[in-house]
Amino acid sequence: MQQQPLTISFVQSLDEVNSSDWNDCTGGDNPFVSYEFLSALEHSGSVGGDTGWTPYHMLVQAGMPDGSATLKACMPLYLKHHSYGEYVFDHGWADAFERAGGRYYPKLQASAPFTPAAGPRFLVNPSGIPEERALLKAALADGLVQITDKMGLSSAHVTFLTDEDAAAAQAEHFLVRHDQQFHWHNDGYTSFDHFLDQLSSRKRKQIRKERKTVAASDIQIETLTGDNLTEQHWDAFFRFYMDTGARKWGQPYLTREFFTEVSRTMKDQIVLFMCTRSGTEIAAALNFLGSDTIYGRQWGCIEDHPCLHFEACYYRAIDYAIEHDLKTVEAGAQGPHKLARGYAPVKTTSVHYISNPSFRDAVERFLEDERRGVSAEIDYLASKTPFKKA
Repeated sequence: MQQQPLTISFVQSLDEVNSSDWNDCTGGDNPFVSYEFLSALEHSGSVGGDTGWTPYHMLVQAGMPDGSATLKACMPLYLKHHSYGEYVFDHGWADAFERAGGRYYPKLQASAPFTPAAGPRFLVNPSGIPEERALLKAALADGLVQITDKMGLSSAHVTFLTDEDAAAAQAEHFLVRHDQQFHWHNDGYTSFDHFLDQLSSRKRKQIRKERKTVAASDIQIETLTGDNLTEQHWDAFFRFYMDTGARKWGQPYLTREFFTEVSRTMKDQIVLFMCTRSGTEIAAALNFLGSDTIYGRQWGCIEDHPCLHFEACYYRAIDYAIEHDLKTVEAGAQGPHKLARGYAPVKTTSVHYISNPSFRDAVERFLEDERRGVSAEIDYLASKTPFKKA
């Protein structure tokens, strides 16, 4: 059978792409590369405009005998004018490059914006034969290199991608960068107590004490999903999100409209743990659902209560994963304090194409040292988990 010719193009809005065609390429396992999530960012003004995130999505299409084209692969891609909202920090690279007389921005960024959760970035229908999948991923990687060079950009970055996607990028001379997060893994637990039974006595007592502190308070926590999510809930959550974000890292990224949009299009993939006291909402933890993972995304509060953050963000997510037979809880970036609560260190991966050869060599040397350091730290932290020693 003759191979259909592939063409690569770029669009500045997902409105130019058929939603089912895009979602067919994602495989449906990860909510953050879905058409619904990414288009909600665009429609709500969370990306685009003057946000510094200009959509520039890549499409790989196959020509058909009748002159039409079929979407075979795609990539969520953005022209970036800064390095905020990425959670893989390259500010030092930008400073060094510009001190040497270069222009670091704009750059290209393939990612789920504002979302430090690993998933596919080279989107190819997983039902395809392996040889075709490999060819299409190679086309995406090559297309990213070609457009970076054609536009005269300093670099292209693909963050929080899968090992399979990283391998495709390495074949096109992308540099590999590692970091770490803390994830909870469901080892066939039948209840939260079953999970606690696997921990050392001291850690088990600590977690029970933290949970009892919240249970003994006058705070109620409700699990909201699907049709139970209302605009009143989102009004409250956005208030928490803005207040907490402004105190911790400056202007938050997501607009109020974003939450209405994802609630409309992804309500069954959202789990909101809403905390109330005396009938008033005071805090909430927002989670998204994948096929086998619950992803903790945003936390916000307007009152400070002992252990409430641990309960709403970590323990309720574990409860939910056990009840719904999910394999993993991903609780976001950073947070070594998660280790004591049963979350284990895991490696995350990003890949980077640097167009300037001299700058590429310098970054490559830096990354070699950084990877060794990250690997050593993961090994050390893995030896400090709260689980009973064999």
